[in-house]
Amino acid sequence: MKCDGVTYDLLTDGRLANTGDWNEKIAEHLAEKDGLTLTGNHWEIIHLMRDFYKEYNLSPIRKLLLHAISDKFGDKKASNEYLDSLFPGGVLIEGTRIAGLPMPMLDAELDDNERHNRAAKPKAKKHIDPGMCNHYVEKFDYDGKIFQVTPHGHLTDASQWNEDVARHMAVKENLELTDEHWDVINYIRKFYFEFGVTPMVRLLMKYMKEHAGPEKSSEKYLYNLFPEGPARQGSRIGGLPEPQGCID
Repeated sequence: MKCDGVTYDLLTDGRLANTGDWNEKIAEHLAEKDGLTLTGNHWEIIHLMRDFYKEYNLSPIRKLLLHAISDKFGDKKASNEYLDSLFPGGVLIEGTRIAGLPMPMLDAELDDNERHNRAAKPKAKKHIDPGMCNHYVEKFDYDGKIFQVTPHGHLTDASQWNEDVARHMAVKENLELTDEHWDVINYIRKFYFEFGVTPMVRLLMKYMKEHAGPEKSSEKYLYNLFPEGPARQGSRIGGLPEPQGCID
């Protein structure tokens, strides 16, 4: 793609190959290709999404985006109808593309059309030496059942999770779960089922502050409970998928 005489590499879905190349001129150029003229309302959402990405190194999924819009611009603009009026091709596809951002990595709310258009690439399998881990790798046996896990120890079938399974997984990780641990685990699970994504640590700290206050959402407090990382270890014991982006 050429813009102001400069050539920029694009991915197959029309996104900038290098997010650092983005500027407002490029955004206008990408929008024009979609038949859009960017207004002040568009720029509000574009810059909010870019600020989110800058803070969390993660493109916002729909519910988190709506939450952020509500906080900054009010509930009137925090609606799917409003976002669709600005970005008819979908704020998660068209909006993030114009904003120079990657496609959101994980969103339980993607509709069929958005799923079809996602340029998802299969991830290469990682080999992790079980002898170097405190968590289970590949699978484990508990109460007469076999539990399959990912290379990082997350259950592949979240429906197998219960509190007894969590305690068993925690013992493997040299943790004895206290009420404080459960408060964090339950909050991570609440976050996942509300927003459709497992929070990485900075998201966890931000949102848990509203739930538990600054002391129990601090980095020091959370890492004291989960030394291997509150997002990764907490979600693993909580039976959830692995967080995305910068995790711990």
